[in-house]
Amino acid sequence: MMGMKERKKERTIKVNQWLIADSRQPKAYSMRQLIFFLLTLVLVPGAYAQSAGAFSRVGFGARGIAMGGALVADAFGDASPYYNPSLAPFMAQQNISASAAFMTLDRELQYLQFATPLKPRAGLAAGLIHAGVSNIDGRDNSGYHTADYSTDEFALFLAFGVQASQRVALGLGFTFFRADYFEGLTPVNSIGLDVGFNVRVTEHLRVGFTLDDLLARYEWDTSSIYGDDGRTTTDYFPSRIRVGAAYQLMNGQTRLTAEYESRASRREVRTRDVVLSGDLPRQVELTDDLTLQENRLRFGAEYRPMDIFAVRAGLDGVGVTGGLRPSAGFMVEQGLGELVVRGAYTFVLEPYALGTMHLITLRVLL
Repeated sequence: MMGMKERKKERTIKVNQWLIADSRQPKAYSMRQLIFFLLTLVLVPGAYAQSAGAFSRVGFGARGIAMGGALVADAFGDASPYYNPSLAPFMAQQNISASAAFMTLDRELQYLQFATPLKPRAGLAAGLIHAGVSNIDGRDNSGYHTADYSTDEFALFLAFGVQASQRVALGLGFTFFRADYFEGLTPVNSIGLDVGFNVRVTEHLRVGFTLDDLLARYEWDTSSIYGDDGRTTTDYFPSRIRVGAAYQLMNGQTRLTAEYESRASRREVRTRDVVLSGDLPRQVELTDDLTLQENRLRFGAEYRPMDIFAVRAGLDGVGVTGGLRPSAGFMVEQGLGELVVRGAYTFVLEPYALGTMHLITLRVLL
């Protein structure tokens, strides 16, 4: 009798969709189905492409999101090193910023960052991102309400950059990820690595490049819930390559940015099939290794007619079918004694009919 082994197939699927997890799911699933929803990705024609750690790719802060997230090369002193660790040396002075987003579908998103230059040629930034979904309606197989569930994810990052020469800066970033999806399931942790550099082409033009979320992945073990029926599932973060440019006009009041991103995600999809083993049918489990590829463009602009006021606009998701995310916002500055405080507001029209997002950032220059 010939034994059957688990087989793996390699195939590449190109997709052009991406979104944050939606809390409004069908309202008739059991606890097993709820966990299945949280831990697996169902890939069918026309399905949205979702990957682990989606919250960490929304952007960082009101300014960055208002400019479409196209800040990989914005080495003019205002961009967060979260976008590119090599931007850390260009922070003008120490600052602390806190942000909060107001979102639809019971989602929440907050940011916190401390950044400082390390004279004469280096810089450091540390920050925290928290994302969550609340009021997830859990029901049993009969459709009766069982409990309200919630999820939480965190990203704690550290970015360090140094100017290797008058024109080139290098940076390295580490991000600690933590996901807590269900009270009966042990939260998972992971470490991601970011590598970036930027180049001063002219006094007014910068170019930048990063490799993001290298090595990051979530590994889930459901044996604590299902016992012998449990299994280990790996959700890989997408490997991302971003390259872009930032240009500051001669008057110093207008800044234009653009960025291209190529993203590749690994997935494991398990299916069951019945095969003949000798003369007897036998059920086997098949594992498909999928590679999902997505490319997108981002654009941003900032106009600052005076030191205490700026307006911003951006567009994310160009090239992604149905995934455009236009944004706009402004910033005002006010001195408080020896401190300078900047308040920023951003409005975002989210893709895939998710509604609108309002983001507020308070930044204190120390």
